[in-house]
Amino acid sequence: MCGIAGFTNNSNQSKDQQEFLLNRMLNRIIHRGPDEMGLYISDHCCIGNVRLSIVDLKSGQQPLSNEDGSLWIAYNGEVFNYPELREQLKNKGHRFKTNCDTEVVVHMYEEYGESCVQHLNGQFAFAIWDEKKQELFMARDRVGIRPLFYHLSEDRLVFGSEIKSIFEYPGINRSINYKALKQAFTYWTTITPDTVFEGINELSPGHTLLYSQGKVEIKKYWQLDFNQPKYNGSINEAIEEFETLFKESVDLRLRADVPVAAYLSGGLDSSVTTSFIRQVQPDNLNTFSIGFQDGTFDESSYQKEVSEYFKTKHHFISTNDSDIPGLLEKAIWHTEAPLFRTSPIPMMKLSGLVRDNDIKVVITGEGADENLGGYNIFKEAVIRQFWAKFPDSKFRSLLLKKLYPYIPQLSNASPAMLKMFFGYKLQETDSPIYSHLLRWRNGQNLSAHFSDGVKSLLNGYDPVNEYTEKILDLVAGYSPLEKAQYIESTVFMSGYLLSSQGDRVAMANSVEGRYPFLDHRLIEFCASLPDDFKLKGLNEKYLIKKMMQGRLPESVVNRPKQAYRAPVASAIMTYGKELLDKYLNPASFLETGLFNAQTVTSLLNKLNKSGLITEVDNMALIGILSTQILYNQYIMNYQPLDETKLIRGVVRNRKL
Repeated sequence: MCGIAGFTNNSNQSKDQQEFLLNRMLNRIIHRGPDEMGLYISDHCCIGNVRLSIVDLKSGQQPLSNEDGSLWIAYNGEVFNYPELREQLKNKGHRFKTNCDTEVVVHMYEEYGESCVQHLNGQFAFAIWDEKKQELFMARDRVGIRPLFYHLSEDRLVFGSEIKSIFEYPGINRSINYKALKQAFTYWTTITPDTVFEGINELSPGHTLLYSQGKVEIKKYWQLDFNQPKYNGSINEAIEEFETLFKESVDLRLRADVPVAAYLSGGLDSSVTTSFIRQVQPDNLNTFSIGFQDGTFDESSYQKEVSEYFKTKHHFISTNDSDIPGLLEKAIWHTEAPLFRTSPIPMMKLSGLVRDNDIKVVITGEGADENLGGYNIFKEAVIRQFWAKFPDSKFRSLLLKKLYPYIPQLSNASPAMLKMFFGYKLQETDSPIYSHLLRWRNGQNLSAHFSDGVKSLLNGYDPVNEYTEKILDLVAGYSPLEKAQYIESTVFMSGYLLSSQGDRVAMANSVEGRYPFLDHRLIEFCASLPDDFKLKGLNEKYLIKKMMQGRLPESVVNRPKQAYRAPVASAIMTYGKELLDKYLNPASFLETGLFNAQTVTSLLNKLNKSGLITEVDNMALIGILSTQILYNQYIMNYQPLDETKLIRGVVRNRKL
């Protein structure tokens, strides 16, 4: 795993100036690749890489070229099927000087051009400069596991794995994209290509970008599609096919020249990955878990049970409530986006434990919920549709209490309270976003805390209506469950789960995550399955539960779904006074101009005085606080690098 950065059209700068500037950009993201730093410098394009060495440790330094030096690549990620692709390319006459996947990718581009991405099984973001054509080609993996951002101006394109790297390029304005901020306060993330920073775009998952003669052409090469021929076999046949695909996926993701460990949450998904890793590699396996001082969030008993069941070498660390405010500023620096839950903070602490044990790679269970109907939001939509047929029923809404036993306000709610909370647009069952109407309404309510100035700039902008129009045709013909899966996979998973809670907080500690459930072949297979193979009644992930009977502790297979959560207001209000005083005061609100001091003060008074803290209160507190921190770090008090301490990378192009 690595970090990449670069820029085009720099002929007005000397080679020394170009090298210095690229070094600055790479130093900003040195945490992504502390092992090596390399640069390619030319009159028309400069690209660079910071490397976390995982495959072919002795060679494979980047940027790296094809045989004649006409193509140069800066690459972040892993292409897991690279040995097979390498043999195919050798048979076509390509010659290799390393054993790494990076060189395979540049030769795949030489052989297949832009369509090379169709052959790659992996998680990647890369940039290839074609010296002959004077073109820059960039690509991002199908589901957005690896990040890639860019800034486009009249005369150049600047790109990087993280936004902070782009901000090192002179003359790029740092300001808030208010429409994107409203998106974040609705969906918990922005919708690509938008980011919360004006002028900074994110290359969407499953897309390529070609920059040629000052113009950009962006193409989609893959998308999640449920309008495909449906699987017509039995559940047992589907289990057999799923298991074959999943075992291959795990096997591919164990390819590395360094030890590979696994995260173990105590839930079904991570337990399944651990089980399959033990099948492929029965030797000693390191597993890592995070627990919580607050028993409401702690799953350590299940983690211990699974680690003992598989006899792993288990490592455990606990999160105290004081860690939440204590690590929040660091988390925001790495996520580069507002947060609406504090879950990334324990994950950042866990990746630190992994790195402290000299491990660079962990396998995790993300993607199972999206592929196989695991989230409560899917079951919630089923119940709401059932309830909508008889909206005056006193009993149908009571089913909702079963979904959230870990949220007392909901599990103990009266029928009247349930109707008030879950009855929003209950009978709009034909809406393409029916499953997410309630969640996004709660998110949009947070916008009441925006300042009058921000509200005026937004001028009534409604991201929910915008998104509804965007996907109306895309999801035509999908079942209600498939519509919900599409939204959850393409908005929440790629925009938040794999970013703020995934890549960013893992790479903060130079740790690479790998995701067997997100092999594109497995995603496509699951998309073909009948709904009741995924969500049978209210029994989520039915296929893998049936598959794992007798192969995992029964307490894990049959335990109710518990979302991974972390303390918010209970921790911040108790241990975060310094943060609150610094960022949530009238003077700070005046400086940022983002929020209404009076409404935020009312929120803080409520949290201080009331023992009842709702989920919306939690989201409002962390959303406002994290946005204020983000503005302070990246706009108001952006700290330039100390140029006397810059690490200088090796210029690798042979022309120099």
